[in-house]
Amino acid sequence: MQASQNRIRSIMSDTLYYKLVQEVDPYFQDLGPQFSHGNSSQGSNFSLQTSREKYRTLESSSATGCYTVHNSPSTFSFSAGESPMSQQECQSYPPELGHYSPDNNYGSPKSGSCITEDVNELKHKLRELETVMLGPDSDLFDSYDSTLQGGVASMEMESWRQTMEEIPRRDLRQALVACAKAVSENDLYTTQGLIADLRQMVSVSGEPIQRLGAYMLEGLVARLASSGSLIYKTLTCKVPASAELLSYMHILYEVCPYFKFGYMSANGAIAEAMKDQKRVHIIDFQIAQGAQWVTLIQAFAARPGGPPHIRITGIDDSTSAYARGGGLDIVGKRLSRLAESFKVPFEFHGAAMSGGDIRPENLGIRPEEALAVNFAFMLHRMPDESVSTRNDRDRLLRLVKGLSPNVVTLVEQESNTNTAPFFPRFLEALDYYTAMFESIDVTLPREYKERINVEQHCLARDVVNVIACEGTERVERNEPLGKWKSRFKMAGFTPYPLSSLINATIKTLLKNYSDGYRLEERDGALYLGWMNRDLIASCAWK
Repeated sequence: MQASQNRIRSIMSDTLYYKLVQEVDPYFQDLGPQFSHGNSSQGSNFSLQTSREKYRTLESSSATGCYTVHNSPSTFSFSAGESPMSQQECQSYPPELGHYSPDNNYGSPKSGSCITEDVNELKHKLRELETVMLGPDSDLFDSYDSTLQGGVASMEMESWRQTMEEIPRRDLRQALVACAKAVSENDLYTTQGLIADLRQMVSVSGEPIQRLGAYMLEGLVARLASSGSLIYKTLTCKVPASAELLSYMHILYEVCPYFKFGYMSANGAIAEAMKDQKRVHIIDFQIAQGAQWVTLIQAFAARPGGPPHIRITGIDDSTSAYARGGGLDIVGKRLSRLAESFKVPFEFHGAAMSGGDIRPENLGIRPEEALAVNFAFMLHRMPDESVSTRNDRDRLLRLVKGLSPNVVTLVEQESNTNTAPFFPRFLEALDYYTAMFESIDVTLPREYKERINVEQHCLARDVVNVIACEGTERVERNEPLGKWKSRFKMAGFTPYPLSSLINATIKTLLKNYSDGYRLEERDGALYLGWMNRDLIASCAWK
């Protein structure tokens, strides 16, 4: 029994923490990273002024981490290839980070490396964790050993042999799938063996599938603890400074067109719907840093006949204050200064609350204003009928429809992880994020530790949440556009097709990136993908 107990403890402890890791030195002296651009057959090249400490595996890197899932990967920059503002002003509009709080678990692990300064301290925490997970008497081990003493042991060993025979040598993708299947079937024996093998196959500085595999493996092991957040609440995690987090998001924004695509398509739809309006009210249901509206204010300033009066209501959970370094008044002041510099009449109203708590009286609707509502990378974090009888997702859409908006914009990840059971959800996440990691790979060199930080802090937290959490703890609940269309139609909306000008503008943007990106227009909506996988969808409604 003791041998079995030690084996399980060793596998779970080693897999979750991958031993002690080296601390990553800060690499940005300023808020924003320094980029130099150039075009090549591989798309945009970005030269980052950074150190080149090379990471090898999870056993020697700081990628072992805890990931927050309550924030949106919405980031910010100006149009590709040019900036109408000075570098100083660019830094005053940092990239978006959505909802982030160093104190907010929200049913998910915190962001940052789970690194302790003392080896003995880490060992102590591991022992505490085992007690929390398995109880002081370790009944799980006892029952497992008693099972091994019976005839079930030989059946489990045979199942393990068959599983290993079916996996081609060193095929990481198939090993991940087999491990997820074993977890879904509560096959502890096979799961143990596969986790041990996977530990030797993943690497945060390797091929895209190796890097993604490291985070998916962490999610699988966290799931075995019966709660995706339990293991992370047990350890003290170092949270990156807000400036570092903004820098990571800025890098991701620059090297991939996903968020630029989303913002450009949404802004294009709003500009088209408001082209003849004198007073415009924009309600942004996750304003974060407010950066999406920089280019739209500039576009309105150049409108023939003069700009309209613009009023923006920015809604954001108060946890975003960590990334901003303060409340929503910071966003209002930044946008007000920008609007003043372009001679655009402007007002800002901040509502520091969750979108699920919004009521019409919080929005300050004025009948003389044309209304635009923006849902960019936000709605998928609203719980629906599968999570709560309150169903904030559909309730919010009905509330917005009742405001009679001129246009409503929707930008979301094209993924199906909301109501899918664990195993098909794992397969969907594996397919989706493989494409995402591959697209990053063509631009950011593997030896840059900044790439590891980008993937860890901007993507891995979502991966872990999708795999490890259930119920209210799982906040990453994406739906494909077909399901979003059904929800919007049930709420009373009709499609507002995006103009061909928006399509042409985004195609011009994509010329600055790898040929692997593709843009498609289907049924009045735009899809941006990598190779043959759709990743982001954008559409508009009225």
